[in-house]
Amino acid sequence: MMTLADRHRAAGATVAPDGIPQTYTTLAAEYQAAQTAAVLLDRSHDGRVRLNGADSLALIQRTSTNDVLKLTPGQGCATVFISPVARILDRVEVWHEADSILLIAAPGRSEAVRAYIQQNIFFRDKVIPADVTAETAQFALHGAQADSIAEALIPGAAGLPVFHTLNGILGGVTFSIGRAKPLIGAHFRLICPQSDAAALWTAILDAGQPHGLQAGGSLLYNLLRIESGTPGLGRELSADYIPLEVGLWDEVSFAKGCYTGQEIIARMESRGKLAKTLVKLRLSAAAESPTDLTTNGKRVGTLTSSVTTPDGAHYGIGFVKPDSAESGATFHISDSAVTAQVRA
Repeated sequence: MMTLADRHRAAGATVAPDGIPQTYTTLAAEYQAAQTAAVLLDRSHDGRVRLNGADSLALIQRTSTNDVLKLTPGQGCATVFISPVARILDRVEVWHEADSILLIAAPGRSEAVRAYIQQNIFFRDKVIPADVTAETAQFALHGAQADSIAEALIPGAAGLPVFHTLNGILGGVTFSIGRAKPLIGAHFRLICPQSDAAALWTAILDAGQPHGLQAGGSLLYNLLRIESGTPGLGRELSADYIPLEVGLWDEVSFAKGCYTGQEIIARMESRGKLAKTLVKLRLSAAAESPTDLTTNGKRVGTLTSSVTTPDGAHYGIGFVKPDSAESGATFHISDSAVTAQVRA
């Protein structure tokens, strides 16, 4: 039986050692498709951890930033596991399935998330965590026509709020679809058993063809992430920062009870002062990252991610002091002549 990675290669994709396509056609064509139609990406390397047991939500509630106890089947939210000093460990999406909880993490982070859950299980807690990354597949639908395509896959999907999910069947494959925060247009995640991955991939492309759907790769995802100002693993989502500095205010509850790192988060929110804040940047030329952002030769922040689009635009994400984060503020990249201007 042809695997999904085999199918990617047969279609002409450049495939990384982990089986994830880097590009399917050209980056320029994929970028254009995302802007005018939609792209389908294989994101099966994203971590997936399933929790079974009556106390699963209670455990997440006491170890992460958001209020998850209110969730019912079909609902979800994003939350952040942080250290006792409020530094980011992992950001996950929480999907409340019919009889379990699915956590979607960054690529390569499933075992770290599973281990963190395991070490926080108290005596008598009814929680069983399992890394299900290898036994499932995950795709991402992005772009201007993503809502229309999602609706063609499962009626009602276009009306899903962010992080809410539906189950459906396409081409004989049972799968789940959930809306995520957008990078460009709308953004949906689709999850199915690994054994059905190739069949579902083909069925989605067939259903999306009337809407201009094309396959894309991980290089496109990185471009869209940085252009949209979305924080990424190891760049902005790292132990160097706290969730409020990264702009994840909507993924932090200021009303729920105690959780790991809450005291520092609450103190920073009540004082209204952050040491740094995340900004989207437009660069005057290509620049490597991470590197310093400077003003008059003095370091004022860090460029953490950067990318150049196929049409020659240069974008970045970085951190500066809040009083330097006004739209239009301009910095230099290290000691070079390249500038970085804050985008609204």
